[in-house]
Amino acid sequence: MYLSQQIAAQAVNQVLSGRNLTLALPAALASYPNATPQQRGAAQDLSYGTLRFYGEIDAYLIQLLEKPLSDDRVHAILLVALYQLLHDKADAFTVVNQAVQAVSMLRKPAAKAWAKGLVNAILRNFLRQQTALADRLANKEVATYSYPQWWINKLKLQYPAHWQSILLNGNQHPPMTLRVNRQKIKVTDYQQLLTRQGIESACLGGQALVLSKPVAVEKIPGFSDGVVSVQDYGAQLAAVLLDVPEHARVLDACSAPGGKTGHILELGCTNLTALDSDPSRLLRVQSNLSRLQLHAQVISGDAAASDWWDGVSFDRILADVPCTASGIVRRHVDIKWLRREADVASFVAQQAKILPNLWQMLAKGGKLLYVSCSVFNEENQGQVDKFLQNNADARQLAFDVSAIAGADNLTQFNGQLIPTAAHDGFFYALLQKN
Repeated sequence: MYLSQQIAAQAVNQVLSGRNLTLALPAALASYPNATPQQRGAAQDLSYGTLRFYGEIDAYLIQLLEKPLSDDRVHAILLVALYQLLHDKADAFTVVNQAVQAVSMLRKPAAKAWAKGLVNAILRNFLRQQTALADRLANKEVATYSYPQWWINKLKLQYPAHWQSILLNGNQHPPMTLRVNRQKIKVTDYQQLLTRQGIESACLGGQALVLSKPVAVEKIPGFSDGVVSVQDYGAQLAAVLLDVPEHARVLDACSAPGGKTGHILELGCTNLTALDSDPSRLLRVQSNLSRLQLHAQVISGDAAASDWWDGVSFDRILADVPCTASGIVRRHVDIKWLRREADVASFVAQQAKILPNLWQMLAKGGKLLYVSCSVFNEENQGQVDKFLQNNADARQLAFDVSAIAGADNLTQFNGQLIPTAAHDGFFYALLQKN
């Protein structure tokens, strides 16, 4: 198991140095080609768990250290081991012994006797003093919720009745939700297929089935044939709310990785353009379309520019804008520690360029669905309000919640979805051009 600790520690260390976990974890795994599938799976769980509760773990470690560690690798191994002691079911003394072994396997100077002795002493001190340490952290919000203080403060201000539930739900393991392709099979028939395969599920509404336990995608019946896709229930609202009429010309701006693109096409759209500024991410859009056996015009271009546009207006535009991703942190646990408060304003500025640029491409009477996976108001209704003030030909339409299948699974849906057990955090605003 010490090898899993080493891999996880390497990934965590890279994230704390500013690298995205989706890049850091594969790089760390590649450094240990002889790791077994079990060790690789454990390393992934330890990486995500450590970063999910990093605020709490780091607060404990600060109390246990007399001075900051000079070796980041030793520091990261201690973080992973403390995560195990706080949240894992592994035997405590086994975790300590494995951490000592993990640090001894590091290249010098970390492998010196002082490092092994220090790791052993700190972890055993934690076990002896855990109750007292916890008492001293009781009033520390960063330790309690494992978010940066600026993030906590912002949610307190914007969601006085829900800030704690948003934080706590963001620290839970995300549900695995499927989107059934009704072009290929009825939702009820597919749920019965899952049951026959021994996979328990529940219907959330629309095309969404949430699994009781996560399943590897290769074991999901019909996945490779486009019968079903993995997509959060909150994200599945986009294609429905866009309200695409027959034969409409549709633009899916910022389309990668293509989940919403595929859903729009599944609902009957026949003329869709998928746009994204990153050509490498467009490969994922193409891959998704191929799996679903669907077609769209895929274009590389910047949603804040118009050099890619042929000048023909769109009847519907999905503007799934770049954002802080503050509503999906349970899936991307590194975001909490990579984001800085100043990043919010940066994303707001980017969104403020994209929205008016896409608006000029919308036909009169057409609709634009503004979407973000953020819970911060500046990126959501605040952004929309500023746009409406500057564009007299735009009006925001109210959503008919009763028309949304499974609306009882949505928490006070008025455009803003806050994270719950059923879905991630998203924002939706439907704008019509007069």
